[in-house]
Amino acid sequence: MSSSDEFETQPVSPNKLQPARAFAGSYAGEHVAGTEFVIGALFVSWGVGAGDILVGLLLGNLFAVLTWGLLTAPIATDTRLTLYAYLEKIAGKGTIKLYSIVNGILFSVLAGAMITVSASAVRILMDIPPQVDWFPSDFRFVLVALFVGAVVVFMAVKGFKKLAAFAEVCAPWMILMFIVGALFLLPALVTSTPGISSISSFSDFYTIANESIWVKTSEDVGFWHVAAFAWVANLAMHGGMGDMTLLRFARYSNYGFFSALGMFIGHYMAWICAGIMGAGAAILLNTSITSLDPGAVAYQALGTCGIIAVIIAGWTTSNPTIYRAGLAFSSLNPKWSREKSTIVVGVVTTIIACFPFVFSQLLGFVGIMGLMMAPVGAIIVAEHWLFPKMGLTRYWSFYKGNNTNFAAIVTWLSALLLSYILEQTGILHLFFLLIPIWIYSTVAYCSLAVILGAKEEYEESFSAEKAETKRKVEEKRYLDSLTSRGKNVSKVKSSPLVLVSSFLAVGALVACFSIGVLAYFDGGSSNWHMPLLVSTIIYFVTASYVYFSKSKASEAMSDEIASSPVSES
Repeated sequence: MSSSDEFETQPVSPNKLQPARAFAGSYAGEHVAGTEFVIGALFVSWGVGAGDILVGLLLGNLFAVLTWGLLTAPIATDTRLTLYAYLEKIAGKGTIKLYSIVNGILFSVLAGAMITVSASAVRILMDIPPQVDWFPSDFRFVLVALFVGAVVVFMAVKGFKKLAAFAEVCAPWMILMFIVGALFLLPALVTSTPGISSISSFSDFYTIANESIWVKTSEDVGFWHVAAFAWVANLAMHGGMGDMTLLRFARYSNYGFFSALGMFIGHYMAWICAGIMGAGAAILLNTSITSLDPGAVAYQALGTCGIIAVIIAGWTTSNPTIYRAGLAFSSLNPKWSREKSTIVVGVVTTIIACFPFVFSQLLGFVGIMGLMMAPVGAIIVAEHWLFPKMGLTRYWSFYKGNNTNFAAIVTWLSALLLSYILEQTGILHLFFLLIPIWIYSTVAYCSLAVILGAKEEYEESFSAEKAETKRKVEEKRYLDSLTSRGKNVSKVKSSPLVLVSSFLAVGALVACFSIGVLAYFDGGSSNWHMPLLVSTIIYFVTASYVYFSKSKASEAMSDEIASSPVSES
């Protein structure tokens, strides 16, 4: 159990705010993860061309980063509240109960998919056949999923700092594994492409990509579908404001732009490399890519390191997702602790993970999940930013004493109905619904709020705004003093062992990449799998030691800074 205060219902205190590296590691770790093995391979089966993938993903991921950096992070750092606490302030306890149930279930299914991804790697060690149908065909896979789920839930219970620590150590190696895996399987794609004997230019790679990886077979799916999917793939976290839960710990709002590490390394580079691995593995195994699970693809590319990569990839996504789901359900009742809620959610999630359909249907699910949360994000943005500009009172429903903000409920449910109608009638594809639904939700909520009381002035709002302003001033003073005093506090010198370990960790990463290059020129030979495994073990041993040694030194420095007096000027 985590004994730390996770501030489920109150603003995060200034001394608990986290530095930039926590969010760089968290975003890189979470989005260079298990979903990338699945989505990258599914793109291959879409029948879209290489140009659609290479350019469409750039545009869509740019939109995602801008949404995180310009919408989610500023609201999170301004309020310092979880999505659930802030939504309760806006929409009341009645609304938050409905929302938390829906949101918690969706996050549980997503986390379950990632546990299934990890289990798809472990099952190789037990010689269990690939599980790609809706239901498990081998009871041993169920046992594996239950075991992996137990480990993931334990990590999620430990809280945000433990999740960030885990991601920071894993992220650099995980990024390399996607690149190295692609290098191992590129020779198979070169061999299968007529007229290409090697890759000596981008033109050669593009020819291979068009003819052997992303082969254009569909006229119904193209560039804009790829771009839109890249934007809405994490819509629940950015446009739906789900990442307020994590970004409330950020010292500054510009930390939201660290999502670029996840989007352009994970949702661009990793999706492309996963597509290369999936197509290459299908050729070598003489089977369809849809018959392979992530474990089979990664094992074919990287050997034992592939198993490790898929296990860790699933963990780094499912850990923060279960953490979010635990916060969602703990918001239903103040007496439920986050830890206990996370355990209950974890049990349900692990049971879901026993059914492989949760990852085979992932593309459609993440689109639906994001669009179900998007209207709520539009409501939060409208109340937080538009209301003061329109002369309306923020949190008006709370000041009226309403248990439920009916303007919010009606807006959310009607937006979901409109989404369903537009998609089912074929007017708009699922991935293209975001902008019209966001505009509709904003206009509908503002209009209903004006009718139901947002134009009125409330005496309580003045005292509440005054208290909030005071909190922000105190937080700014603390952060300013942290910066100025941090320069004057003597830094703890690294010990010789830490310096040697740092050198070895970097050297191990360089070795991993070098092995990938050598394997490419050696025709993707599996003889390089063992050197890759040795380099991986060296990296994790040394990087973990360096990380935790520096974390202790950093905590000691923070205590020294916190104990020095703060100027009141």
